[in-house]
Amino acid sequence: MLKRAFVARDPGRLRLRFAARAVLGIGLAVTVCGLAGHSLVAAITGGLAALLALFTVTDPTVRGQAVTTALLPAVGFPVLALAAVLHNHPVARDAAFLAVMGVGVYARRWGPRGHSLGVFAFMAFFTTQFLHTLPGQLPELYSAVALSLLSSSAVRFGLWCYERRLTPPVVPAPVSGRGLGRVTTRQAVQAVAGGAVALLAGQVLSDQRWYWAVGATWWVFVNTASRGETLVRGFRRVMGTLIGIPVGLAVVVPLHGAPVPTAFLVAAGVFGIFYTAAVSYTWMMFSVTVMAGALYGALGVLDPALLALRLGETAVGALGAMLAVLCVLPVTTHATTDAWIQRALRCVHACTEEAAARLSGSAAADPAPRIAELEALLGRVRLSLAPLVHPLSPLRARRARAGHVLALLDACAREVRGLASVAADPEASHDARLAAACWRVESAVEALTAPGRPARAATSGPAAHPAATEPALAHLHSLERALAELATPLHTPPRAPLVPA
Repeated sequence: MLKRAFVARDPGRLRLRFAARAVLGIGLAVTVCGLAGHSLVAAITGGLAALLALFTVTDPTVRGQAVTTALLPAVGFPVLALAAVLHNHPVARDAAFLAVMGVGVYARRWGPRGHSLGVFAFMAFFTTQFLHTLPGQLPELYSAVALSLLSSSAVRFGLWCYERRLTPPVVPAPVSGRGLGRVTTRQAVQAVAGGAVALLAGQVLSDQRWYWAVGATWWVFVNTASRGETLVRGFRRVMGTLIGIPVGLAVVVPLHGAPVPTAFLVAAGVFGIFYTAAVSYTWMMFSVTVMAGALYGALGVLDPALLALRLGETAVGALGAMLAVLCVLPVTTHATTDAWIQRALRCVHACTEEAAARLSGSAAADPAPRIAELEALLGRVRLSLAPLVHPLSPLRARRARAGHVLALLDACAREVRGLASVAADPEASHDARLAAACWRVESAVEALTAPGRPARAATSGPAAHPAATEPALAHLHSLERALAELATPLHTPPRAPLVPA
């Protein structure tokens, strides 16, 4: 797990740049707050706002990222005011917190921007509980948040905007639905239910730090779309916290709140959060726990009992989320995975059509955008299948079948990329058998995505067995084989024993 987090491939050093820029942007934000004469509490609030802006704003284009960042105060400031005003009214405060939580999850239906604004709104409420904010502190906090967002934006969009040189990533549209058939609607209901359980259990553990449990429930729901994904994320959150607590005690306590070493430790925690987020949620949570310990050390309230309480609150929060996804409008892993696989297969067919048209002489055909879409869809497939291929999954047959599906889909993507590479060569062969081979690929995809529909008969003779000397036909033939092999794992009932190869 440690190797996966720190030795994982980093094409273009994107994770490294992402993490280094975060340290620079947040460091500048906190420094500006300090120079403006703000208190430590306000500086921490501003630093957290900068962290959220740099971490959660993920619009595909730089312009979209700038617009979303500019909108963050529009949702954050009213929530900060609401939480501060209700600080001494527990019942109203708790009801408002759960309402913000539900709306924040529901906002994901509007894509990356809705997700970012929802996270910022929730964390604005959470931060007021963390820092015990009162209405009289709001002007200073507003100023700190505004300065921090401006500072971090100056780094992100001015000093180090490496995204301008990159092709905008493809963001697959979420699986659609209506009413309670929409995943975001179900998750909003689940989040409120899980948050209510976490809130009550958290207050039993501590009437001062109960909000940790609600925060744990919230972050378990972030970036998940099914029951299995949420369960695995909850487990990883608890594991990361459990590993981070002894490290926090060993490293933070001896510092006694000394500002310079504490600042370096917070910077290391920030770097770890941003660098490991894409590859290991456990190690991201480890970094969060160490950073939180350093912040509590700076505030002068850190002790072993506090960190043990944080572990307990995290555990009950994760448990609340797990109970909610199991009992309240559950979204099954199989249903979510099947929807993403169907879309990936249809994209394979579209990629093949574009490449074949290019090989046939069409100058307008371009498989590159379809290839990018396929990569994004396969990323969603891997995410949705992660609970089934997890090493601790007790469902051995389903784990093996899920691994087989992933391997075959990767093979399909590899052959499609190879086909697109051949099509990009202006000297490539325009073999007449390409149309027949693409026709068979279309038939195979139809058989997988609409199993009730009879597949077309395969062409016999040379077209059915392309010569290895023709690269495009060789890729198509390998693609056919992978699609044919997918029929067994995809059409076997999910709970049936694994069919031996």
